[in-house]
Amino acid sequence: MVAIDPGKLAQYVRHLTETIGVRLAGMPGEQAAAEFLLREFGEMGVSAWLEAFPVNARDVQSQELQLFYDNAWHDAACSLLANTPGTQGEWVEAPLVFFDGPTGYQRGDISSLMQGNIVLHLGCHIESQENYRRLMAANPAGLLMADDRYPGSEPLADAIFPTYAKNCGTVPSLNVAFLDAWKWRERGATKARFRVVGGPRPSQSANVVAELPGSDPAAGIVFIGAHHDTQADSVGADDNGSGVAGIIELARVLAPLKRRHTIRLILFGAEEQLSVGSSVYVRRHRRELSERGGVIFNLDRFGSLLGWNTLSGSGPVELDSLLGQCFKQEGLYFRREHGVMPYADHFPFNAGGVPGLL
Repeated sequence: MVAIDPGKLAQYVRHLTETIGVRLAGMPGEQAAAEFLLREFGEMGVSAWLEAFPVNARDVQSQELQLFYDNAWHDAACSLLANTPGTQGEWVEAPLVFFDGPTGYQRGDISSLMQGNIVLHLGCHIESQENYRRLMAANPAGLLMADDRYPGSEPLADAIFPTYAKNCGTVPSLNVAFLDAWKWRERGATKARFRVVGGPRPSQSANVVAELPGSDPAAGIVFIGAHHDTQADSVGADDNGSGVAGIIELARVLAPLKRRHTIRLILFGAEEQLSVGSSVYVRRHRRELSERGGVIFNLDRFGSLLGWNTLSGSGPVELDSLLGQCFKQEGLYFRREHGVMPYADHFPFNAGGVPGLL
């Protein structure tokens, strides 16, 4: 068996991050990544194709945010969340209120706190659609959402879940850095204002699918996935250039081998909008997954120099035992987390009855 080549992995990551750069769903960078993947698979002689689907692209030309504290306005970094509107270049200004997302929805009434105000919302993943519905019904002038999973100094824009936006509506929503939010609270910020040129527009994303046929169609399909899009303003070296590079190199190493099971490699689009691409794939291929789906291995953010060797997801006991043996042979060990992981591309497969690990 041909060995994995670290130099090739680095080459793929550099092309994705330095040559292509930011790869937002439905935007030219993501399309360039898909075309790059097709070329790489083609040069290996691996059959590959695109499966397109509609998305709202986050197409932002400019964005500005200012906070009022210490008797003056201060500029701040921000990033519009996908699936939320811009302001057509007009300033939106209102009093600022702070809202603790993890506990605030226990309030019986949030409208009196939020109506007409700009809300600094701690936490950018609202896991309850009912809570998001209440948030929209409270009619805030806008949202500043601080990601409490990453207490850093840079805003990292994900997306308002497409289903939430469709069912409950949206207001302009900007991701802000956790440490900035901390400073504003500490300094007693009382007002905020922002303006955004651009916003969501209809576009297309695509899943890139490559197949390594097995000798026994009845043996089923082993899926290996990763996503090729990025968050806004990020070239996504680890999230998820590392996973994409891994998939390309696996194709090179596995293609010459004889195998009983078919291996299907899928590079998903629009993962950063909550696994839109993988959800589309599962809906389109539900019957095949039911009849031939074996397991999915999802490679997402696995390039950390500091380890973070964690396997998360569902799978039979036998799979855990086999993987443990394989890792141990290489002098590697991992932490195992069981249960549902809704924020990754293997989750729609799990919901469709296919076990999988991240």
